[in-house]
Amino acid sequence: MQEYMIYIYIAGSLFGGLIIGFLVRKYIAEARISTAENAANRIIEEANREAEARLREAMVMSKEEIHALRTEFDRETKSRKSELFKLEQRLILKDEVQEKKAQSLEKKEEQIARKNDKLKNQLEEAEVMREKQLHELERIARMSTDEARNILLDKIKAEVRYEAAHFIRDSESKAKLEAEKRAREIITTAIQRCAADHVTETTVSVVELPNDEMKGRIIGREGRNIRTFETLTGVDLIIDDTPEAVVLSAFDPVRREIARLALERLVSDGRIHPARIEEMVTRAKKDVASLIREEGEKAIFDAGIHSMHPELVRLLGRLKFRTSYGQNVLNHSLEVAHLCGLMAAELNLDVRLAKRAGLLHDIGKALDHEIEGPHASIGADVLKKYGEHKKVIHAAASHHGDIELTNIEDVLVQAADAISAARPGARRESLENYIKRLQGLEDIATSIDGVDKSFAIQAGREIRIMVKPNVIGDNESIIVAREVAKKIEEGLEYPGQIKVTVIRETRAVEYAK
Repeated sequence: MQEYMIYIYIAGSLFGGLIIGFLVRKYIAEARISTAENAANRIIEEANREAEARLREAMVMSKEEIHALRTEFDRETKSRKSELFKLEQRLILKDEVQEKKAQSLEKKEEQIARKNDKLKNQLEEAEVMREKQLHELERIARMSTDEARNILLDKIKAEVRYEAAHFIRDSESKAKLEAEKRAREIITTAIQRCAADHVTETTVSVVELPNDEMKGRIIGREGRNIRTFETLTGVDLIIDDTPEAVVLSAFDPVRREIARLALERLVSDGRIHPARIEEMVTRAKKDVASLIREEGEKAIFDAGIHSMHPELVRLLGRLKFRTSYGQNVLNHSLEVAHLCGLMAAELNLDVRLAKRAGLLHDIGKALDHEIEGPHASIGADVLKKYGEHKKVIHAAASHHGDIELTNIEDVLVQAADAISAARPGARRESLENYIKRLQGLEDIATSIDGVDKSFAIQAGREIRIMVKPNVIGDNESIIVAREVAKKIEEGLEYPGQIKVTVIRETRAVEYAK
């Protein structure tokens, strides 16, 4: 029983402790809640007070900004009103000035109108007086106005022609005195130091045969061999009555050389049929291409030139088989290069550039059988394509006078080209062309008024003109020489240059009795 009471007491104590703990915790929680509510109320009150303060500050600042903006607006308004007032005053002044000017212009227009009427009357009176004076002059001079005008114009033309001839004569004399000695020294030195041999060639090549029976083998059955040969080479094979020889004809010298090599090898081998012909032509093309490259490299080595585009080297080699009036173009180009270098050295110019321009000046002749146009223009285009110096390009384009000379290198190339082409024995031409050129020179000279006779001499390098002394004077003979030279340049094609000499002879004859 006692133990039972102890359990009850313990249970009651535990229950009472729980109740007391619950009450204590509730009291503590209520105290905390009250404290938190008080703190929240204080925070809210402080926030309200701060918000009201900031609101008051914002209102004050907005009022100040509004005041400042209003003040600025008032100031700008006053300034613009002042400017508008000034503009208005200026416009008023301008209107007054314009009115005054308009009034002044009206007065001036009235004065001018009166003066115009007066001048018109005076001009009419002057015209009447002029007509009277002209009629009186015509009556006194016994000629019309047109006749007097023509006489006066003829006199003025004669005076101007005389003055022009006199001026030309004086200018040429001064220029010759200053330049002739130096030019003669430079050109003579260059010619003496450079002399080249030239191989004369034509548009045909002759291939010798061991016997006339070989002609039949070359022709082949029903002509199949000769047709194959001509088709592969592009060359005409001429077989005639010439003993032990056949002729290869073509304007393209490279094709003609390929055909010559192939035919010589076929004749030497003795086996002539289409397959063998094709084989020999192919081999000849390779050999000629190799020869062309070697000749081009040798040319630039002989000229002392380096770093040239391979295609330009190949084109230079092609000039080995190209001739102009019988003159080998590659040898001619080398001679021009050496002459340009010598003259450039005398004038303290760039010798390498002058040599390069001289060597490449006729490069267009390697392509003139393939491209239409003058070789000077073709050469300039090719040099431009392969990145040559602009002075070299211009020298090639201008060496025949197709375009204006602008550089000293242009003049050197033109002079060297003329020296190389015009020296005796350098070039030749057919008898028919030679006679036609001489006849053309004399016809051009005799077509000028006042020319009595003309004679083409020195193989067409000079034309001497005899003029009528009673028609052409000493000074006018200079103009005649210039007119003939100009007509020759326009109407004839010729290598080098042609000298025009005008001779005026006056004879006094008397008899002793």
